[in-house]
Amino acid sequence: MSDTLLVERDGPVTTLIINRPRAKNALDNATARALAAALRAFEADEAARVAVLTGAGGAFCAGADLKELGSGVDYFPWAGSDEGPLRAPLSKPVIAAIEGHACAGGLGVALFCDIRVVDDTATFGVFSRRWGVPMSDGTTVRLPRIVGMGRALDMLLTGRAVGADEAIAIGLATRKVARGTTRAEAEALARQIAGFPQIAMGSDRHSTYGSFDRDQAAAIRREMELSLEARRQEAQAGAARFAAGAGRHGKFGG
Repeated sequence: MSDTLLVERDGPVTTLIINRPRAKNALDNATARALAAALRAFEADEAARVAVLTGAGGAFCAGADLKELGSGVDYFPWAGSDEGPLRAPLSKPVIAAIEGHACAGGLGVALFCDIRVVDDTATFGVFSRRWGVPMSDGTTVRLPRIVGMGRALDMLLTGRAVGADEAIAIGLATRKVARGTTRAEAEALARQIAGFPQIAMGSDRHSTYGSFDRDQAAAIRREMELSLEARRQEAQAGAARFAAGAGRHGKFGG
């Protein structure tokens, strides 16, 4: 897409790499727009099933480029504008591979993803608190839904750093892997997810995201409605594979 946003494809897995390591992969406006375009291209690619989002050079994303902002160039909302890269969940899964800083708007980028894979260098935080830069990347909405209101307010109000182990403990990070292996582990996970029957996986994911906008009864009705296509196209065939012996003795595959 650009020198600062790299895209690599391996079968059904698309890997997006923020490539501004000298700035800890902070997003200037051009790179934020390139990220939005890359996510739209992934969404539109019928052969692409799962994306991995990561950063180059040992950092994930340090948020908006404050040097650009300080020069008088305003940044556009990444979640609150139609052209923003973090406007709404995609129809397909995105996995974050996080090493180093995922702070300020970079925390928002991580929260946009379905799964967050970290190593022991990962650090989360609303570090923009000290500079008076507000969140416009979905953090104030997504963070409480993931870690709970109390923990979210603690992070948002204090701007404190949250390391990998605490992130795992509070549910902010999903999996911790060996140092330097987050991209490889995330891509392996992406290939596993890409190998599953896609209709049922997609309907369960869509139901989960949509449940926040409905009361419990309406959310359960929506779950049932979304399940119908998978029940027609995938469930009986999958049950027949199980009955024939697939998946026995701890074997887990698509």
